[in-house]
Amino acid sequence: MDLSINGQSKALPDAAVDPAMPLLWVLRDVLNLTGTKFGCGVAACGACTVHVDGQPTRSCVTPLSAVAGKAVVTIEALGSAAQPHALQRAWLAHQVPQCGYCQSGMLMAAAALLAKNAEPSDADIDAAITNICRCGTYPRIREAIKTAARELQPLAARRKATGAKA
Repeated sequence: MDLSINGQSKALPDAAVDPAMPLLWVLRDVLNLTGTKFGCGVAACGACTVHVDGQPTRSCVTPLSAVAGKAVVTIEALGSAAQPHALQRAWLAHQVPQCGYCQSGMLMAAAALLAKNAEPSDADIDAAITNICRCGTYPRIREAIKTAARELQPLAARRKATGAKA
């Protein structure tokens, strides 16, 4: 099976994967992309959130067969140490991470929100970010998302003016 992961084509040997295997385990155990976390296994917590064709998706319950022919983006592609994404910078500025376990999924959910809504309200953030943070840093998460949104607004305006996609 061929997959598009973080903009690269990945050929998975049929013997290594079952089409019913959850995407989370393919990412972690087959492709060694361990940034996406296992939290609950029932799509309730969001630690396993990735983007599938731009949509936030709980990878722990998404069978591999459901992503065939679709673009999958994981936390590894959000930013880098050398060039962190605006959300990653805002996360640090607002001291969002405590234990850090939910962060990759939380960041991916927030990135999906900002790709659709350049100026989210508190209600927009609350509706879009259904991930669970056991440390309870929700007020900081909300402020970090707003900070990143302000940073990304000039970029979003340029894309809108030129018709480019995010």
